[in-house]
Amino acid sequence: MPILKKQDPKIYKAIQGELKRQREGMELIASENYVSEAVLEALGTVFTNKYSEGYPGRRYYGGQEFTDVVENLAIERAKKLFGAEHVNVQPLSGAPANMIAYSAVLKPGDKVLGMDLSHGGHLTHGHPVTLSAQVYDFVRYKTGADGKIDYKELEAMAIKEKPQMILAGFSAYTRQLDYKKFAAIAKKVGAITMFDIAHIAGLIAGKALPNPVPYFDIVTTTTHKTLRGPRGGMILCKEKFAKAIDKAAFPGFQGGPHMNNIAAKAVAFGEALKPSFARYAAQILKNAKVLEIELKKYGFKIMFGGTDNHMVLVDVFGSKGVTGKEAEKALDKVGITLNKNMIPDDPRSPMDPSGVRIGVPAVTTRGMKEREIVKIARWINDVVENHADEKKLKVIHKEVIALCKKFPVYGNLK
Repeated sequence: MPILKKQDPKIYKAIQGELKRQREGMELIASENYVSEAVLEALGTVFTNKYSEGYPGRRYYGGQEFTDVVENLAIERAKKLFGAEHVNVQPLSGAPANMIAYSAVLKPGDKVLGMDLSHGGHLTHGHPVTLSAQVYDFVRYKTGADGKIDYKELEAMAIKEKPQMILAGFSAYTRQLDYKKFAAIAKKVGAITMFDIAHIAGLIAGKALPNPVPYFDIVTTTTHKTLRGPRGGMILCKEKFAKAIDKAAFPGFQGGPHMNNIAAKAVAFGEALKPSFARYAAQILKNAKVLEIELKKYGFKIMFGGTDNHMVLVDVFGSKGVTGKEAEKALDKVGITLNKNMIPDDPRSPMDPSGVRIGVPAVTTRGMKEREIVKIARWINDVVENHADEKKLKVIHKEVIALCKKFPVYGNLK
């Protein structure tokens, strides 16, 4: 970055600081990952200069020969990855993708059955503070005492509430969903089915988890997280919803798509079609299961009874008497980054909840496997139990840096 260093040294310094943090730190936020250098390169191309309102072959501005190439490639690759009938790669991220999908098939005031935030759902699945909850009438379902979704209860809610849409998906739920049961319940009440797969899209693309696309009318996702692409969104749907989805995206919700981002999405989808991506996805599940087992050994209470995907949700307050906020801050000091998170029906506040959410996609991308996860679990326990011991934390921090240096990222970046 010789030009940036000279022109804007403050921004250059911040970028270098972030690069150092990512190289020397351990990323355990479940929604974060490391994109390839090829994806980064695509993001920084001259496509950032181009407005491309509309869709391939039917744009509102001229000069679209090459934007059509990259958008068509992104669409074709996404269709192949997920077996989708129709794909829209223009949503700017996951929340816009969800709002676009809602607006395509629902009217203001329509009822949606979505997962409760504290039980693992996402803000855009109907939390009262969001715009979606102001436009649509969300009824939120929860997990049962065993930490799993009670499909009989979900069916009873659907029959009682008669929603226009039944929404599956989560941001902190760790168990596998029964796609067929969701589809059957929706069919029984005449509801549209939608699944937000933002967290597990990469595990589905890598065939580590079953593909929900055949069972749901609409599937939304981010393109980062486990899918390991640039920060963005995407909508997959049955052909009968294609026109409504495209119209809702543009001109309904967004203007010109970010073509540099779409180019980077295409690169990431190409990477996900390679055999190495399937090996990466399978290793994520192995690493997450080891993390669950090891944390249980240290006396941590794992929510929902365990994990079937890339993350674990841990009740640190109930297990160790340390709040999620305290645990997050202490772990940050040793170079382990994760996020505080609410647990089901959490008695504490969202800004200082009882739990933490821990994900393994990023460390798996670095090449870490079961052996390293055992060390990470030990460090997490040591930090939580000694969160006020600055001397102990400094020792652990050195150990974390040493391990990270054995699994380097972005070796070509300067």
